[in-house]
Amino acid sequence: MWLVEDSTGRRVVVDELHGKHVVVMGFARQGQALARWLPMIGARVTVTDARPEESFGDGLAPYRASGVRFVLGGHPLTLLDGADVLCVSGGVPLTAPLVAEAFRRGVPVTNDAQLFMARCPAQTIGITGSAGKTTTTSLVGAMCRAAGRVTHVGGNIGDVLLDVLPAIQPSDVVVMELSSFQLELMTVSPAIGAILNITPNHLDRHGTLEAYAAAKANLIRYQTVDGLAILGRDDPGAAAQEDVTPGRVAWFSAREAVADGAYLDGERLAVVGVASPDGRPQVVLPRADVPLRGAHNVLNALAACAIAGAAGIPPETLAGAIRAFRSVAHRLEVVRVRDGVTWVNDSIATAPERVLAAVRSYDEPLVLLLGGKDKNLPWDGLIELAVQKARAVITFGAHGPVVAELLRRALSRDAEGLLAPERVREVVTLEEAVAAAAALARPGDVVLLSPGGTSYDAYRDFEERGAHFRALVNAL
Repeated sequence: MWLVEDSTGRRVVVDELHGKHVVVMGFARQGQALARWLPMIGARVTVTDARPEESFGDGLAPYRASGVRFVLGGHPLTLLDGADVLCVSGGVPLTAPLVAEAFRRGVPVTNDAQLFMARCPAQTIGITGSAGKTTTTSLVGAMCRAAGRVTHVGGNIGDVLLDVLPAIQPSDVVVMELSSFQLELMTVSPAIGAILNITPNHLDRHGTLEAYAAAKANLIRYQTVDGLAILGRDDPGAAAQEDVTPGRVAWFSAREAVADGAYLDGERLAVVGVASPDGRPQVVLPRADVPLRGAHNVLNALAACAIAGAAGIPPETLAGAIRAFRSVAHRLEVVRVRDGVTWVNDSIATAPERVLAAVRSYDEPLVLLLGGKDKNLPWDGLIELAVQKARAVITFGAHGPVVAELLRRALSRDAEGLLAPERVREVVTLEEAVAAAAALARPGDVVLLSPGGTSYDAYRDFEERGAHFRALVNAL
């Protein structure tokens, strides 16, 4: 931000992007927010998207009215002629030709999350992880609201926070979920940053686990000495980031007591150190009072206690928010119980590691729906657990045939589990998978959509896939 004099001699605050030419690459949720906000601060904006103009209908008119220029149907490198900054949406890989050319020319590359964080006047909490970040972010937001704080939740979920930036006050609190796609560009970190876990994910984008972990670590890499990093003690990938931050480190754990953060004290969730009002261990609530199913959600609740406790929320408020919290859509979401069969939507599970956590959350016999589009991740552990715990498995989508073959090979080696070869069914679409599950399921079963692959072989995103599953189940 700059202080300048206007034509009347008054000193006014001007954003550093005022008058600059900003190219926005990708015109979905994040790109649209950028195209709304950038003209407000006086930037000159060009938006580029691979889709042709006719695919947007009349949706471009309001942006053109504010001076936004559009180059559609491709990303010519000439867009960078005279460009001061390139802003990319999260779905744009940094290997894209336009992005690579920007790096080559020395044009700064950024995104909406970094622009927001650099300008946010309020306390900012950032949360990332391979699994659990949406539930934890939503729960931290609920805890802050329960304490009476004006709270803004967004980032990779909910609002694109640039839309509400002008209304945010210094006394507010901002809770951001941040993905590795957003973080790989970041050179600014929040005052409180939490890394829940780092397990293989998005290797189709990042290439290696090391590159993926390095992107996650950017959440805390640029903290000041006054910053706080909260890390998952039980996860080797998260715990390995202890030396990344120049600030203080706190922990959360379900396996051992920690000196600073939150931990499972027998059958009770407790906070201590920075998360406790007086620095001494304090019980938040019994584990049995956590309404979310599964050991992974107990960890999410512990993480939220460490994070919100560090932001000054007292234990009794943490407990009330946990007791009132319900699962987020597409995350072990119970759609309905029909004829004694419980149908569960876990469409968010786009990696085998997430499916493992979901399967471990149930003692009931499972009819498991696996498939989607693969991300070059290992499936061996999930296949072994599915053979042991699933009564039936239905595979679907682009990766479905591969998963079915992996199951058949595992069954040929080990016939000791619950799964039998005749109850491995291979279909093409989610609609066929739901129909097959309805035919196979028995009273007492749980039909669990927890695919292990992304939705991009048939859907816009995991939310669209989950919504379709919900509609199919409710139509039975």
